[in-house]
Amino acid sequence: MRPSLTFFVLAILGIGLLYAILWPKFGGGDGARPVATRADINGDIKFALDRFEVDNGNYPKSLQDLVQPPADAKNWHGSYLDSTNLPVDPWGNPYIYEYPGKHNKNGYDLFSAGPDGKPGTDDDICNW
Repeated sequence: MRPSLTFFVLAILGIGLLYAILWPKFGGGDGARPVATRADINGDIKFALDRFEVDNGNYPKSLQDLVQPPADAKNWHGSYLDSTNLPVDPWGNPYIYEYPGKHNKNGYDLFSAGPDGKPGTDDDICNW
């Protein structure tokens, strides 16, 4: 019995779909790093900063305040991050945090300098 043309078309589409899903993660491409960076900025780190703000009435002066209690924090209930180490972006660079923010006047600026490791360039990944 010969396989039908439909079988071959479906097989090729399936291989293409697998390639599209797995290439960014395992193929050596850099596609997953920006996604992971946005997840850190808008997820874990944001959540930790917001928890600090709820407990203390203001955002921390530095990211270090999330893992070690600052002298002026009266209601510090940390560590606010899962680790005692500050997170680094997927390129191994520290996240850049500014409070009060220059772009978010009523909050904070949090960003990664991106693949080139230089803040203020087009590849930065920011919360604004």
